[in-house]
Amino acid sequence: MLTAASAAAGLVLPTGAALGQAAPTASPPIKSGNAGHYHFRIGDISATVLSDGLIGGPPRVYASDAPESELQDVLRQAFLPADRLTLNLNTLLIETNGRRILLEAGAGQTMGPQGGRIFANLAAIGLQPDDIDIVVVSHTHPDHVGNLRAPDGGRAFRRAIVFAPRADWDFFVRNDPDLSYMPVPQDFRRDFAAAIKRSVEPVTNGIELYEPGAEIVPGLVTLPAFGHTPGMANFLVQSGNDQLLLTADLAYHPIVNIDRPWLPGPDRDKDAALASRRRIFDMAATDRLLVLGFHYPFPGLGRMLRTDASYAWVPINWQF
Repeated sequence: MLTAASAAAGLVLPTGAALGQAAPTASPPIKSGNAGHYHFRIGDISATVLSDGLIGGPPRVYASDAPESELQDVLRQAFLPADRLTLNLNTLLIETNGRRILLEAGAGQTMGPQGGRIFANLAAIGLQPDDIDIVVVSHTHPDHVGNLRAPDGGRAFRRAIVFAPRADWDFFVRNDPDLSYMPVPQDFRRDFAAAIKRSVEPVTNGIELYEPGAEIVPGLVTLPAFGHTPGMANFLVQSGNDQLLLTADLAYHPIVNIDRPWLPGPDRDKDAALASRRRIFDMAATDRLLVLGFHYPFPGLGRMLRTDASYAWVPINWQF
């Protein structure tokens, strides 16, 4: 788990009666919070975005090469705070061929107290962790694997086969990773690496390692998206003529990484990550694909457009 000191470093979000009517004798209960699940379809596949909550940190972390005055102006014009960028945690549940497949496990509370909402959102749609058959993660950063570990130290998704990219497993899990490239304090890097190993420990026996480009099940293909991590993948879900592209951490927030072409600081190989971003964003724009961004404002669904300077993010209209 990341420490309180890491949170203090600024990288974690700590995040009457109507006129003329008699007053009621007791106030009705007030429900807090909003829906954290969003249903839609990809051809014959039932899909649900399940929020795991929020994380966040200083905008500079996610826009490492942005001129400071321009970054502040962009944030101000987007009505965003100047000192903290909030990121969503959008996992995706798909139901196909009798199997329930979770794409990204989510953070739990490895990166702050506002994560770990996926289990309540599963319950809200009538499911439990034991109803999940397969979990596929795009890469092994804590906000993508944190929920693999239950509070008692066991497997949170006890029946699920877990898939992870081999290169990430080798770099982060089998070795002591060099995280000096990350623009964060040293104690955060140490806790970040420890959180990965702690999160995946319950699934180490039986883990299925894949090479990006592999098909996990019919209709679910992984796409190489190297750079952010050694083995990060994107996901392409297809049924009939419908497709959905999940872009993992190619971009953190549309305001700074799509509408502006600024480079995320946590990218291990920024040149490779930029090449992956351009290649996959070009594909999304050319093919007019529906896109799900893991960290985009919930439910994270929209489309990519090319512009003269970069790209533009267009959120979908909400469906009821």
